[in-house]
Amino acid sequence: MDLDGKRILLGMTGGIAAYKVCELARRLQDDGAAVQVVMTRNALQFVTATTMQALTGNPVFVDQWQADEHGRVDDGMPHIALTRGADAIVVAPASANFIAKLAHGLADDLLSTLVVARSSDTPLLIAPAMNVEMWENPATQRNVAQLRADGVVVLGPGRGDQACGETGMGRMLEAPELREDIVAYFQPKLLAGKRVLITAGPTFEPIDPVRGITNLSSGKMGFAIARAACEAGASVTLVAGPATLPTPRGVHRVDVQTAREMHDAVMGYAHHAQVFIAVAAVADWRVKNASTTKLKKTKGAAPPALKFETNPDILADVAALKKRPYCVGFAAESDNVIANAQAKLETKRVPLIIANRAQDALGAEDSELHLIDAIGVTTLPRESKLAHARRIVAEIAARLERR
Repeated sequence: MDLDGKRILLGMTGGIAAYKVCELARRLQDDGAAVQVVMTRNALQFVTATTMQALTGNPVFVDQWQADEHGRVDDGMPHIALTRGADAIVVAPASANFIAKLAHGLADDLLSTLVVARSSDTPLLIAPAMNVEMWENPATQRNVAQLRADGVVVLGPGRGDQACGETGMGRMLEAPELREDIVAYFQPKLLAGKRVLITAGPTFEPIDPVRGITNLSSGKMGFAIARAACEAGASVTLVAGPATLPTPRGVHRVDVQTAREMHDAVMGYAHHAQVFIAVAAVADWRVKNASTTKLKKTKGAAPPALKFETNPDILADVAALKKRPYCVGFAAESDNVIANAQAKLETKRVPLIIANRAQDALGAEDSELHLIDAIGVTTLPRESKLAHARRIVAEIAARLERR
C-alpha cells in the first residue's frame, strides 16, 4: 500500500490514451490512494464519466457550474474545494493544448482552473500524450520546458506506435509505469544527486556450451534496492547476472553472465560511484577446463573431471580502491548467519554487511535481514523485499550523512 492515505486528484484531457487512465485509477486505489477524477469535455469523447465514477466510487467533475442529481448548482468553487487537501494532482493524458494552457496560466475550464488555483504546496504531475510531430513541435517543447522550470513533474512520454499509425515520441506511458512514477514521487529523496552502483542476480559459469554452474538467486533483492535507490533520487547503474526481472524505471542496466564479466563491468563503473551495493550471488569458482563442445555421456565411462579456479572477489576489489565508494555487501548464509556475516565484514573491510538465511530468502518475495557493522547487529523482521530495500537505502543515506 505505497499510497496509503494519499488523495490523488486525477485530471483527464482529450486523447485516445484516456483508456489507459481507467487502469491507472484502479492501480492507484490498489496502492491505497483515494482517487477523485476531473475530466474535460473533450475527455468525455473517449471515456465516459460513468466509467470513471464506477472505477473510483466518487462523482466525476466536468463543469465549474455542475449541477447535482437534484438540479442544484453548488457555490461555483469546485476549483478551490477539489484541490485543498489533495496530496497531488495528476493529469493523464495531458494533451498538447492543455500543456500550452498550463504554460501560459490559462484557466478556461474546470481542470485548467483548478490547476492554476492549486495551493503552492500541491504538486502537479502530468503525463503527456500526443502525436510525435505535436510532441516535437518547438512550441510544445518550449511549453514543456516552461512547466519543468515552474516545478511541474513531467512523466514521459514514451516512444512507440501511436493510434494515428505513426511511431515516435509522444506515446503516454502505460498505467504500471505511471503508477510506479507516482509512487516514486512520494518517496523521500535521500540519495538525491548520488551515483549508486548495484549488482544483482546470480552468475553463470559455463561447463560447456549448454551447461553451467549457477545458483537459485532470482535477483529480486538487488532489483528492489535499485528501484528504491532510484526512487530516492540517485542515478543508479544495475549490473545484473542472468535474471528475467524487468528493469526498474529510471535505472541503467548492464547485463552480464559470468563472475568475470560482472567484475569487469563493476570496475568500469566503480570509480565514478559514491555507493556500491554488492547484492549479487556471485560464483566463487569457475570451471578452468570448460569444454567448447557439448560434453557427451558415454555408457560405462566416468563423468568428466572438472577443474576449478577462483573467481575475482568483486566486493573486496571495489573496497580496495584508493578512491572507493561507500561499500555494502550481502551475505546469504545457510547456517551461523550472523557469525559468518561478521567474519565477512572483517575480511572484506567494508562498513556494512546485510545478511539473511539463504534457504528462506532465495527466490522469495520477502525475507528477514540482519544489518551488521562494527557496532553490532540490527535485525529487520520479515517483510517485502521492496520495503527492506527502502529501509536499506534510508540506512545508507543516514550513514553517508555521518561520514
